[in-house]
Amino acid sequence: MAEKMATRQAYGQVLVELGQQYDNLVVMDADLSKSTMTADFSKNFPERFLNMGIAEQNLYGAATGLAMSGKIVCASTFAMFAAGRAFEIIRNSIGYPHANVKICATHAGITVGEDGASHQTFEDIALMRTIPGMTVINPGDGVSAKALIRQAVAFVGPAYIRLGRAAVPMIYNENSSIEIGKGNCVRQGKDYTVIATGIMVNEALIAADQLAKEGVDVRVIDMHTIKPIDKEIILKAAAETKGIVTAEEHSVIGGLGAAVAEVVVQNAPVKMAFVGQKDTFGESGKPDELKEKYGMTAADIVAAVKSL
Repeated sequence: MAEKMATRQAYGQVLVELGQQYDNLVVMDADLSKSTMTADFSKNFPERFLNMGIAEQNLYGAATGLAMSGKIVCASTFAMFAAGRAFEIIRNSIGYPHANVKICATHAGITVGEDGASHQTFEDIALMRTIPGMTVINPGDGVSAKALIRQAVAFVGPAYIRLGRAAVPMIYNENSSIEIGKGNCVRQGKDYTVIATGIMVNEALIAADQLAKEGVDVRVIDMHTIKPIDKEIILKAAAETKGIVTAEEHSVIGGLGAAVAEVVVQNAPVKMAFVGQKDTFGESGKPDELKEKYGMTAADIVAAVKSL
């Protein structure tokens, strides 16, 4: 069985590494450091860690001030409270002046599980990608999370980095080439393409294995960067395969599926199907049960490919 790691755990580990590399890196949290995994940074660099309490709007407003004074800021809370509660502050204080703040939001999507509908955000990718100049990243495993966070901290400007609660299998190794803005083809195929992001990349690989047994050859692309999206890899898939399925732990409205469709419809129209949250709220439950109930499993990807 493949090694597993939650992307929030990878975030916590790489923060300590980056704290040693950048003496101007400041990490901030909204009273959730044990859950967001920023606690290790706070132990190693207490003078560069700020717990802002349960005050997300103030968290991101203060993060902007620190960024404007020359700091690199990673500011964390749950995705629901970052993208939802603090949207206006992120838009006007971080996005508008292009502040050097990395919004590292954990516990995204249905796999928050028992915390229920109030904490399960399916809107954050849609919201964040509408902000001009905002880079939007959704890694699918621990290795890619670390690589992408390193790159996000290295560039100047705002980024939204979506991280998960649950452990997921490793897809990459330390030698893999992972670059912001460049999708990764993690499985070749000539019949259909599944473009997935976050935890759904692993589900797409499982689905591709199942479809191969039925003689259907499926290409799988990890679209870890939603914005700027890799148009080249999408158009190559549109030209070389018979249809595209998108898969995301997010609403089918405004997220990865919409971003891919925008590229396809303007350049190379092809049949598409969408796997994700279907315009509903979630509920409290075990993550795997919720994924099944709300249609975000390998079986749902198999069905979507067959629908094409």
